[in-house]
Amino acid sequence: MAQESGKRKKPNILVTGTPGTGKTTMSTALAEATQLNHINIGDLVKEKKLHDGWDDELDSYILNEDLVCDELEDIMEEGGNIVDYHGCDFFPERWFDCVVVLQTDNSVLYDRLSKRGYKDSKLSNNVECEIFQILLEEAKESYAEDKVVALKSDNIEDISRNVATLTDWIRNWSIPV
Repeated sequence: MAQESGKRKKPNILVTGTPGTGKTTMSTALAEATQLNHINIGDLVKEKKLHDGWDDELDSYILNEDLVCDELEDIMEEGGNIVDYHGCDFFPERWFDCVVVLQTDNSVLYDRLSKRGYKDSKLSNNVECEIFQILLEEAKESYAEDKVVALKSDNIEDISRNVATLTDWIRNWSIPV
């Protein structure tokens, strides 16, 4: 996990992973532990209408990446943010000091998504995404290798351990000289 920023006094962290891996749960706990600002992109898109409508097939909003980045630019420059989203390749690399990819065992993920009421096609699409580690590869292709870390997220113990690890990292983070 690299340490890099321009004038930020606090780091920015991106938490990504397949839907159902615990991004929001872990990001919320990490924000509480560190007093960093948690930004859930899905909620932001809905609240600020940063989308191009609804996709019936995917059962989700069509994210307008330019509007999202414009909305976040000033906030990200200030630092101290935990951004929570299932994609990562459209955010500017300079925004993040650490990119966390949460990974979950396929059977655990299947159960979580089933409980959310995901349709069969959406459920299998997301489980396949996890099997093939699509989001980890996307993160590795989009960010410097030393910024990307994959963390297991199967249960509450994993989440607690991840929050503790990242809290320590944040505590030890410093602006490069």
